[in-house]
Amino acid sequence: MEAIIRACADEGWAAQVAAVIANRPDAAGLAFAASHGIATAVVDHRQFPDRDSFDAALAKEIDSFAPDLVVLAGFMRVLTAGFVDHYAGRMLNVHPSLLPSFPGLKTHQQALDAGVRLHGASVHFVTSQLDHGPIVAQAAVPVEAGDTPAMLAERVLATEHIIYPRAVRWFVEGRLALDGLRVTLTPPEPQWLFAGHTAGEGA
Repeated sequence: MEAIIRACADEGWAAQVAAVIANRPDAAGLAFAASHGIATAVVDHRQFPDRDSFDAALAKEIDSFAPDLVVLAGFMRVLTAGFVDHYAGRMLNVHPSLLPSFPGLKTHQQALDAGVRLHGASVHFVTSQLDHGPIVAQAAVPVEAGDTPAMLAERVLATEHIIYPRAVRWFVEGRLALDGLRVTLTPPEPQWLFAGHTAGEGA
């Protein structure tokens, strides 16, 4: 979230971050957003009896800001199908693996257990199938001898801070199109990043 806010300001996007909304009052991102003059709100999931009622309240709060795009960043709750459908084609998430490999939690341990040589991150449109939406951009990092999940997570996170702001900017600029499960970028440019070595303009 911080990387997206900084990129929006530093790169002069023709857009603004309308609000940062959290489901936890102590979320660190709220203070960061407020310090940058961005509206904040909290919809505490603990105040609702079930997922449906929480998601309905969250959608109402989001819609009060009339955003063109909903960006999930550090939001660790599974969303209901109704919520996802409401924002179909205009909600992005970043997942710490090279999807469709290793959906769900503990992705870095999954990668180490599987013995893969490459791991990474994926930015994708959110669908009702968890961590399986159309992929916008991916980044790959090598899995090195002696890696721990924490070491791998740090390496992957650095790439997330590159590809996620880039994917959001592509959406803002109207350059993304959905064709089934495939995302096309116009004009085309590399939609991948490998091990910190850039392909094209920073990605």
